[in-house]
Amino acid sequence: MSTDELWELHEEVGFQLIQKIQAERTKLEQWLRQLEGADKDLGRSRRPYPPVPPKYRNPENPMQIWSGRGKQPRWLGPQIQAGRQLDDFLIDRTRRH
Repeated sequence: MSTDELWELHEEVGFQLIQKIQAERTKLEQWLRQLEGADKDLGRSRRPYPPVPPKYRNPENPMQIWSGRGKQPRWLGPQIQAGRQLDDFLIDRTRRH
Protein backbone atom coordinates (compact mmCIF):
# COMPACT_ATOMS: atom_id res chain seq x y z
CA MET A 1 0.00 0.00 0.00
CA SER A 2 1.15 3.47 -0.73
CA THR A 3 1.43 6.18 1.88
CA ASP A 4 -1.68 7.90 0.52
CA GLU A 5 -3.68 4.67 0.72
CA LEU A 6 -2.46 4.05 4.28
CA TRP A 7 -3.41 7.60 5.26
CA GLU A 8 -6.92 7.15 3.83
CA LEU A 9 -7.27 3.86 5.69
CA HIS A 10 -6.13 5.57 8.89
CA GLU A 11 -8.73 8.32 8.47
CA GLU A 12 -11.48 5.77 7.73
CA VAL A 13 -10.60 3.74 10.84
CA GLY A 14 -10.59 6.90 12.96
CA PHE A 15 -13.97 7.95 11.56
CA GLN A 16 -15.46 4.50 12.27
CA LEU A 17 -14.09 4.52 15.81
CA ILE A 18 -15.56 7.97 16.51
CA GLN A 19 -18.98 6.83 15.27
CA LYS A 20 -18.88 3.70 17.46
CA ILE A 21 -17.80 5.71 20.51
CA GLN A 22 -20.61 8.21 19.99
CA ALA A 23 -23.18 5.43 19.59
CA GLU A 24 -21.94 3.70 22.75
CA ARG A 25 -21.97 6.99 24.66
CA THR A 26 -25.56 7.61 23.60
CA LYS A 27 -26.58 4.15 24.83
CA LEU A 28 -24.80 4.69 28.15
CA GLU A 29 -26.43 8.10 28.67
CA GLN A 30 -29.88 6.59 28.00
CA TRP A 31 -29.14 3.78 30.44
CA LEU A 32 -28.02 6.30 33.07
CA ARG A 33 -31.22 8.33 32.63
CA GLN A 34 -33.26 5.15 33.09
CA LEU A 35 -31.36 4.31 36.27
CA GLU A 36 -31.86 7.82 37.64
CA GLY A 37 -35.57 7.57 36.88
CA ALA A 38 -35.76 4.20 38.59
CA ASP A 39 -34.02 5.70 41.62
CA LYS A 40 -36.74 8.34 41.90
CA ASP A 41 -39.45 5.71 41.45
CA LEU A 42 -38.06 3.67 44.33
CA GLY A 43 -38.36 6.65 46.66
CA ARG A 44 -34.88 6.76 48.11
CA SER A 45 -35.91 9.21 50.80
CA ARG A 46 -35.86 8.01 54.40
CA ARG A 47 -39.12 6.90 55.86
CA PRO A 48 -40.58 9.25 58.45
CA TYR A 49 -40.12 8.12 62.02
CA PRO A 50 -42.66 9.00 64.69
CA PRO A 51 -41.53 11.58 67.22
CA VAL A 52 -39.98 10.03 70.31
CA PRO A 53 -40.71 11.65 73.67
CA PRO A 54 -37.73 12.46 75.88
CA LYS A 55 -36.80 9.75 78.35
CA TYR A 56 -33.83 11.27 80.23
CA ARG A 57 -33.24 14.75 81.71
CA ASN A 58 -30.12 16.48 82.98
CA PRO A 59 -30.82 17.36 86.65
CA GLU A 60 -28.32 20.24 86.48
CA ASN A 61 -30.02 21.76 83.43
CA PRO A 62 -33.63 20.55 82.98
CA MET A 63 -33.71 21.98 79.43
CA GLN A 64 -31.27 19.26 78.33
CA ILE A 65 -33.21 16.12 77.50
CA TRP A 66 -32.52 12.92 75.56
CA SER A 67 -34.84 10.34 74.03
CA GLY A 68 -32.40 7.49 74.52
CA ARG A 69 -31.84 7.14 70.79
CA GLY A 70 -28.80 8.13 68.83
CA LYS A 71 -25.53 9.38 70.21
CA GLN A 72 -25.34 9.89 73.96
CA PRO A 73 -25.40 13.61 74.88
CA ARG A 74 -22.30 15.31 76.24
CA TRP A 75 -23.85 16.07 79.61
CA LEU A 76 -24.55 12.39 80.29
CA GLY A 77 -21.10 10.87 79.72
CA PRO A 78 -19.19 12.52 82.62
CA GLN A 79 -22.02 11.82 85.06
CA ILE A 80 -22.09 8.12 84.20
CA GLN A 81 -18.29 7.96 84.50
CA ALA A 82 -18.64 9.53 87.95
CA GLY A 83 -20.66 6.48 89.05
CA ARG A 84 -24.27 7.44 88.41
CA GLN A 85 -26.62 5.07 86.59
CA LEU A 86 -28.62 5.85 83.47
CA ASP A 87 -31.81 5.18 85.41
CA ASP A 88 -30.94 8.12 87.70
CA PHE A 89 -31.80 10.46 84.81
CA LEU A 90 -35.18 8.97 83.86
CA ILE A 91 -37.98 11.49 83.51
CA ASP A 92 -40.83 10.79 85.92
CA ARG A 93 -43.78 10.06 83.63
CA THR A 94 -46.27 9.70 86.49
CA ARG A 95 -46.00 13.39 87.37
CA ARG A 96 -47.95 15.79 85.16
CA HIS A 97 -47.34 19.53 85.15
